Amino acid sequence: MRQHYRLEGLSCANCAAKFEKNIRELPSVQDVQLNFGASKLMVEGEASVMELEQAGAFDGIKVRHEHEKAAPPAPFWKNKEVQSMIFSLPFLLSGWFVLLLSGEESIGAVLLFALSIVIGGWRLLLTGLTNLFKLEFDMKTLMTIAIIGAAVIGEWGEGAVVVFLFAVSEVLERFSMDKARNSIRSLMDIAPQQAAVLRDGEERLVPVEEVEIGEVIVIRPGQKIPLDGVVDNGSSFVNQSAITGESVAVKKEEGDEVFAGTLNEEGALRVRITKWAEDTTLAKIIHLVEEAQAEKAPSQAFVDRFAKYYTPAIMMIALLVAVVPPLAANGLWDEWIYRGLAVLVVGCPCALVISTPVAIVTAIGHAAKRGVLIKGGVHLETAGKITAVAFDKTGTLTKGTPEVRDVRTFSSMDSSELLSYAGAIERYSQHPLGRAIVQAAKDHPLAEADQFESITGKGVQGVIDGKVYWISRADDKTNLTEEMKDTVDEFRKSGSTVMLMGQGEQVLGIIAASDTIREESRSIVQKLYQAGIKKTVMLTGDHALSASSIGKEIGIQQIEAELMPEHKLEIIKRIQRNDGKVAMVGDGINDAPALAMADVGIAMGGAGTDAALETADIALMADDLHQLPETISLSRKTLKIIKQNIAFALGLKVLALLLIIPGWLTLWMAIFADMGATLIVVLNSLRLMKVK
Repeated sequence: MRQHYRLEGLSCANCAAKFEKNIRELPSVQDVQLNFGASKLMVEGEASVMELEQAGAFDGIKVRHEHEKAAPPAPFWKNKEVQSMIFSLPFLLSGWFVLLLSGEESIGAVLLFALSIVIGGWRLLLTGLTNLFKLEFDMKTLMTIAIIGAAVIGEWGEGAVVVFLFAVSEVLERFSMDKARNSIRSLMDIAPQQAAVLRDGEERLVPVEEVEIGEVIVIRPGQKIPLDGVVDNGSSFVNQSAITGESVAVKKEEGDEVFAGTLNEEGALRVRITKWAEDTTLAKIIHLVEEAQAEKAPSQAFVDRFAKYYTPAIMMIALLVAVVPPLAANGLWDEWIYRGLAVLVVGCPCALVISTPVAIVTAIGHAAKRGVLIKGGVHLETAGKITAVAFDKTGTLTKGTPEVRDVRTFSSMDSSELLSYAGAIERYSQHPLGRAIVQAAKDHPLAEADQFESITGKGVQGVIDGKVYWISRADDKTNLTEEMKDTVDEFRKSGSTVMLMGQGEQVLGIIAASDTIREESRSIVQKLYQAGIKKTVMLTGDHALSASSIGKEIGIQQIEAELMPEHKLEIIKRIQRNDGKVAMVGDGINDAPALAMADVGIAMGGAGTDAALETADIALMADDLHQLPETISLSRKTLKIIKQNIAFALGLKVLALLLIIPGWLTLWMAIFADMGATLIVVLNSLRLMKVK
């Protein structure tokens, strides 16, 4: 049996690893997966909540079922660790006051320091001693050895300061992770838990889990939509910022899709439900973001491997510092044991361990709130390293809906009559170009056509007044005059797709239609160059002349046209060989192979396409190209911050270790260096929440 739980009180990455290890050792558990970033647990087996909480008792971890409503968070000052830290402070300050008045031999000062250590660090000491007996060496074990060692050599004041500052460091770490996790918690609270369902002609308020697909729910102005569905009746503006990041409300009418967690602003709507509560777009986003936080980025995997060897190395160095000088050079035992303890304290890998996950979790959560779904730390880091961006044309750089731009006649028909005949023939066509002709002809009285026939890959034909008229691509006809050929070339150079209309062997006229370039495409390409992208490429199956015209107008450097899907793959591989890491931007369906081959696959319009959420590494939920340079900038900023964090975490420790040589490093300075590194790492990572 597989169970999913939410965790409360999970304070640090080391504690998470130990908690997972403890659960794995339970006889009734077959498998366990713990997501530290999302504070989420998956257990395969028959373990009870009580057994799981016993496995996490060392850190006061509380376990609840995934769908069980969480208790409101207690005020910050009610946290046990915070209370212990606060209550120990008066004893610490009093101890130093007595010490200054009565000297180092004062029994009163020692008692006050001992009380400060017990009140502020009894949990730390209990866990550290337990670990020591089990020969498990984590940060709390190192701290415990340092505190006991300080007491043994008479440095009670130093030991008390170490306990207090370590408690401050722990509280800061917990606060930073909670702050980062809140980005997901806020998403989970977006959608209402109840829906007003129409049953037997009456409205009934029922939990969203009990609403069936096909049922109709009522959403009044100012209410949030509880489930995904299609508007069955009514019209309103809906604010979709929770899903897509768009700040402007979108008009929704009968037949339009709406999403759970979005806000109905004006009119009343009746919505027919299309997805179960657990399958809504919002639910998928939350699930994918949590999975993304669980996936370790390359830098995090490196730090984890490094910390695995780093901690034993620090313990060995501390032992050598404490023992070698007294044995080899008649150094004072008290002095060198003290220095060894300082090495132990300053070597704590606390700041190093959280340097990457706090930045990754913050960035992914921040992006999700702005309508960008990044499916893992590895994709976030890779997006920060890309040097080239390849675009699909249709639906990405262009709107994906062609419009008729020009009509030329080569017969007695005028352009109005030609459009009328063409619109009549294309009336039942499902092809985008056919729909563009019908749209252009709607202001003209349509002729009556029958015997409509679509010839795959060739075009369409129909009978009007007993005569067969046809519409086909210009490539399919060879009997064109020089004037017609010149007109076809002229239209193609302007980026249009060219269609011929004729009757029998005679070409009656030429219709030019083109896809409309998105208004933002030109500026977005320029912003990508400003963000550090060296190369842009457009991949399309369109005619070379049409593609060239659109690509040049937008500012794309390399244009590849008349491509089949397998050709797109080859070009992506070539860009990777010649230009480094490449991102592919497409619609997530017909570009799936190229999206998969690229270093980062970026799908447009994730809010309306399940395929986009599944195939891409990053989904731009609002189908908005403005999110692309923003995402790349966020990724690069995250990479920069991760590197800074690692540099701060290691740099401060190296600096503190150098102070040991002249004997300047005290225990309280060592813990202050460790706490300072943790604080810098946390605050530096939280800057990502301010990235616009």
